[in-house]
Amino acid sequence: MPTSLLDLERSDRNNADLAVVGVNGKLSLETVHGFASTMREEPAQVLIFDMSKCSFLDSAGVGALVSLFVSRRNHGRKLILAGLTSQGQAVMQVSGLIKLLPLYPFVEDAIAAVGKANPQSSASA
Repeated sequence: MPTSLLDLERSDRNNADLAVVGVNGKLSLETVHGFASTMREEPAQVLIFDMSKCSFLDSAGVGALVSLFVSRRNHGRKLILAGLTSQGQAVMQVSGLIKLLPLYPFVEDAIAAVGKANPQSSASA
């Protein structure tokens, strides 16, 4: 996988309960295999993808996000998307997944929502 197409940037806010990962570049057929195999191993209870720097999202990328969402849900963990670009929002809307995946306009909104759902972990987030 060429590193120039997709870069995953881990936030310094990460801990055992929460991981924030910036998706920078294209989440598409060319990058989806490396993305999925890397993120499948993420152990945090809540995984937030910061999609604000995702320059392109295609159906393969959406498929990878859904696969990760379902896998994490089946293991009692959460996946949240934050900061979708207008192109990303359009793809999610057309696919009908805007109602399935938890979406927030900003990473801070997603973190706040996680804190409200789990008051005991809000101090660590």
